[in-house]
Amino acid sequence: MILKTTISPETLQDIIYIENGTYHPLRGFLTRDEYYSVLNNMLLKNKEPWSVPITLDVDAEVFKRAQKEDKLYFEYNGSLIGFMFIEDSFEIDVSQDCLTFFKTQDLKHPGVEKEMKRSQYRIGGVVKVTQNNILKNELNPISTQNYFKKQGWKTVLGFQTRNPIHRGHEYLQRIALTLCDGLFINPSIGWKKKGDFSEEAVMVAYKKMLAEFYPHNRVHLVGLKNVFRYAGPREAIFHALMRRNLGCTHFLIGRDHAGVGNFYEKYEAQELARELQKKVDLGITLVLTKEPFFCNACNQVATEECCAHEEGEHVTISGTAVRESFRRGKIPDNRFMRAEISEVILNLKKDIFI
Repeated sequence: MILKTTISPETLQDIIYIENGTYHPLRGFLTRDEYYSVLNNMLLKNKEPWSVPITLDVDAEVFKRAQKEDKLYFEYNGSLIGFMFIEDSFEIDVSQDCLTFFKTQDLKHPGVEKEMKRSQYRIGGVVKVTQNNILKNELNPISTQNYFKKQGWKTVLGFQTRNPIHRGHEYLQRIALTLCDGLFINPSIGWKKKGDFSEEAVMVAYKKMLAEFYPHNRVHLVGLKNVFRYAGPREAIFHALMRRNLGCTHFLIGRDHAGVGNFYEKYEAQELARELQKKVDLGITLVLTKEPFFCNACNQVATEECCAHEEGEHVTISGTAVRESFRRGKIPDNRFMRAEISEVILNLKKDIFI
């Protein structure tokens, strides 16, 4: 009898992104040595940069049998979609490793809460997809690189977001359009915590923005389906490496990139980016920006780098305030989000929030 494990949608997405090169240079789930190299040093064993451990967790029975097998098959929705060559099986201390990776063990952190529900048993090895139809219509480096080439873009800035576009992000994206030939907006539409905006809300907002406010031949919009870990600085580097693989030459890291609550400092992701770039070549230019705000005196969005007014004139573009307005069925403050964007979100037939 073959050894198999039933995988979740999130694990399936990891397998897809390993197979199609979005997670390059990974060829499979991390072995023990690779896992601890990434966890402790943000480097693979070959010294290439990689900041997020991509691992396969299994139950105790599969783990036990894996000691005597050379292949593990992946079952999804009742079908075998691929397999891995078993190179290593190992047990981790999930709680301690959460502290290293997330810098906290607090279950109020959504990434920690999700990780703590996973098994401590991990299996590493090269993966192979056998049901190739699951790779169709997926974001992948070949499709994005070909698109950028067809458009004639020699420089492309990747923009990560998990929310509908607000005025602050619009400000940063317009800067990107002056810096590079093209802007690749690549929102996270995979697993996110309860209370975040739904995929439909994020994508309908961006489609409206592209249709009415951005030059049609300068912006490309595609969703990214992997798990959002809320891991702050380390996830910012992970986001940059994926966009490098997808063909971007530049990537923007702003305030509290991939953070949540008060778990990370305001510009901690940028500090890590600067530190890491001194040690290794990330293969992509990082654009580090200050937090945009609305200045009442300027009557426009600005940053501390281009506004002379005191903080009393500055209004934080609050995502919390935007979400609260939507929950009450109201249009958010126009200083925070364009009314045209707010309206298409409110008019959605589906839930705005997860």
